[in-house]
Amino acid sequence: MTSRFVIGETDFLLDGAPHRIISGAMHYPRVHPELWRDRVRKARLMGLNAIETYVAWNAHEPVKGEWREDGDVDLGRFLDIIAEEGMHAIVRPGPYVCAEWHNGGLPTWLTSDPNMRLRSSDPAYLAEVSAYLQKVNAIVAPRQIDRGGSVILVQIENEYGAYGSDKEYLDALVRLTRASGITVPLTQVDQPIPHMLENGAHSELHKTGSFGSRIDERLATLREHQPTGPLMCMEFWCGWFDHWGEKHHTTAFADSAADLDRLLTAGASVNIYMVHGGTNFGLTAGANDSGRYLPMVTSYDYDSPVSESGDLTEKFHAFREVIARHAPVPDLPDAQPALAPTPHAVLEAVTDPLALVATDLGEFETPPTMDELGADIVLVEYVTDARGTGVLEAEVRDYAWVERDGRPVGRLQRTLGDGSLALPEGQTLRLLVEETGRVNYDQEIGEAKGLIGTPRLDGRALDGPWRVRAFDVAALGAAVSDAALTAPVESGRTVGPVGLRAAFELDEAADLFLDTAGWGKGYAWVNGFFLGRYWRRGPQRTLYVPAPVTRAGRNEVVIVELEAVADATARFLPRPDLGHEVE
Repeated sequence: MTSRFVIGETDFLLDGAPHRIISGAMHYPRVHPELWRDRVRKARLMGLNAIETYVAWNAHEPVKGEWREDGDVDLGRFLDIIAEEGMHAIVRPGPYVCAEWHNGGLPTWLTSDPNMRLRSSDPAYLAEVSAYLQKVNAIVAPRQIDRGGSVILVQIENEYGAYGSDKEYLDALVRLTRASGITVPLTQVDQPIPHMLENGAHSELHKTGSFGSRIDERLATLREHQPTGPLMCMEFWCGWFDHWGEKHHTTAFADSAADLDRLLTAGASVNIYMVHGGTNFGLTAGANDSGRYLPMVTSYDYDSPVSESGDLTEKFHAFREVIARHAPVPDLPDAQPALAPTPHAVLEAVTDPLALVATDLGEFETPPTMDELGADIVLVEYVTDARGTGVLEAEVRDYAWVERDGRPVGRLQRTLGDGSLALPEGQTLRLLVEETGRVNYDQEIGEAKGLIGTPRLDGRALDGPWRVRAFDVAALGAAVSDAALTAPVESGRTVGPVGLRAAFELDEAADLFLDTAGWGKGYAWVNGFFLGRYWRRGPQRTLYVPAPVTRAGRNEVVIVELEAVADATARFLPRPDLGHEVE
């Protein structure tokens, strides 16, 4: 069957006529589902005619065999909204997506198999990928443009040329995609570097590029490797992501707008990455490791034209002005961003919140990794008898609080290269280890988390038994909300782990920005909605609270603080603070 949307000799063709794609990236799990239409509509008002989204496998199937496509991962509804707003859609289902997303979108139950060769033609891997793609394409296929829907392009894999060159793998993905009913053109994306473009090449895939500068040079390289058909920048990087402990990244809107103008003047199609970045809610943020492990912050604002909280930025207006030189743009309604309400409330405490969500996993001769214990475990306690004194050496992924006979003695932080600390005389050794984000790019995808190998004390291996407990972090919000209050909170004196909660009033549902400056490291919820992680290291100081999770009248904020409470008050700021001074 021939699609209504095809690739011609020089252009994309829609019903036989040349068509230029002016798209923007927006990832549906990063936006509250009740805000999807608002964000899509704002993208259309900027002048875009398409929305692109990744599909994160681990968001749909975090546990093997337990597939979800409702609520925040209702891909079908998201694509339907795009169609209803008069726009096209580009779907990029991976199976690997990168996206600064937890594990690059691959489920931990998949990557924990030591015999699985990821992103390859390994039959075991392809068997799982086949089942995944069948489920995704059952959603996408009936929503293609040929069937009255919005989808005009589907991408195979993602920046594969930077990772591998297994042509049998790419061939299998193409076959699986076509067999599951996808008729629209298929694309690949890589940085316009010759070996990457060729490593990821396949005869049935149209090459596109990912870049954010040096436009003429990048397009020329892309044309050398894609001699016919339209040129397309599938990821025009107009901003950047942030790591904990680094500065907040922004790009000058005038420079980005000038580069966008160069792209469009050259006749290229474009997908602006990101038009709206959204938020790494819950535990979905990824990490990078190019010699140093760096976890992502909770915000995925990305310095996008439409901000994390939906405001139209200077970049939005500059991009809209550029697009208007090349294509029609809708009229823009008058709107002024409002300051968010700033309620505050005194926090009360629930001691030992981790006990509320603990699972005793028994004793082990050597410490098991989190991956060996189960899927998506992020917080584990390891306890053993370790008499004596000396230097403790341990490889932790990624952050550990160390106690000796119940007293804190220090922390081990992978981001800082900490692998040892001095232990005082004692008997019991306890390490509470947190996974702070799974690597989403390059060869470290799927690496094991938790304690790696056996810790040593003055060179002596600390053989078991190790007593191990895992904690269901996602369930902490509800557990603390339901628990009896046990102690007052004293600023500067209450130490974690401790559960904190407070009620506050609103006149109506509204976007909020939770100020985390008075706390150390932990997790936050509002009305049971898991906002994500906070960390005093910065640069992110506020957590975005989407209006649909709030309500008129009584609301509740829950905090689980793992370190120390400097301020016993929950405060909300009128504006987000994503660029606070890094500690």
